[in-house]
Amino acid sequence: MKFYIVDVFTQEKYAGNQLAVFIEKGVLSTQQMQKIAKEINYSETTFITSTDIREGGYDVRIFTPEQELPFAGHPTLGTAYILQKEIIKLAVNQILLNLQVGQIPVTLHYLNDSVAELWMQQKPPSYHQTFAADALAQVLNLDSTEIDARYPIQEVSTGIPFIIVPLKTHSSLKRIKINRDKYFELVSHTKAKAILVFCPETNKSEDDLSVRVFADAVGVPEDPATGSANGCLAGYLVKYAYFGADSVDLRVEQGYEIGRPSLLLLKAQQTNTEIEVFVGGSVVMVASGEFI
Repeated sequence: MKFYIVDVFTQEKYAGNQLAVFIEKGVLSTQQMQKIAKEINYSETTFITSTDIREGGYDVRIFTPEQELPFAGHPTLGTAYILQKEIIKLAVNQILLNLQVGQIPVTLHYLNDSVAELWMQQKPPSYHQTFAADALAQVLNLDSTEIDARYPIQEVSTGIPFIIVPLKTHSSLKRIKINRDKYFELVSHTKAKAILVFCPETNKSEDDLSVRVFADAVGVPEDPATGSANGCLAGYLVKYAYFGADSVDLRVEQGYEIGRPSLLLLKAQQTNTEIEVFVGGSVVMVASGEFI
């Protein structure tokens, strides 16, 4: 069974978020896919379950080391990259992925006949319960005054829910040490099992926000680049006019604290009926091989 390893949300190897993509063509059971995802032990592993087009798209399943996901960001872009490069082998402008959450379109941009950037449109964000600053401060091992009280701590979803936490400073973001007992206590009562924390200070002057994502409940203590979570963040930023406007066009850093610097591109805007969310980035091929 052929597989590929790519790094997503980076323009160079050995940065961004690792992804293994298998072309399995319907030969594996769900249990076997889960075991392989555990063996790979990346944040996510994907399986292209058919190279035939169905309803205009390709059937894909996504697994963390612990469970299957209905949607995830960097697996969507990384899998679309492999589909274009290894299956389609033509410069198509869009690829549709049939995921459990529904059909997700990925738009491809080229430079010198190679894919330079990929963008996915996520589902319109939905907004759910809010949380007290004290509760999240205990989980993050921070003082509650380090959380930006001008904005809510809220569960947001564009397919997978995340708890969005606004901080004031980069210093606070870098000092986070998850209290696992408090974390698991919190997520035992929430639909969201992961937390995105962000601040308006960055490592690089050309970037707009710094982000960290914690998802130990699904086998990922800290994720280096999380497209699904950043899509939720984009919707949150527009809803609460974080930048004073009803649209955003941003460069977001993630993964610096765990040695996997990543760059995610976010675009979102309020239309007459909903908030449209787009997340983009680059993908780099690292390896290919065969499972035996």
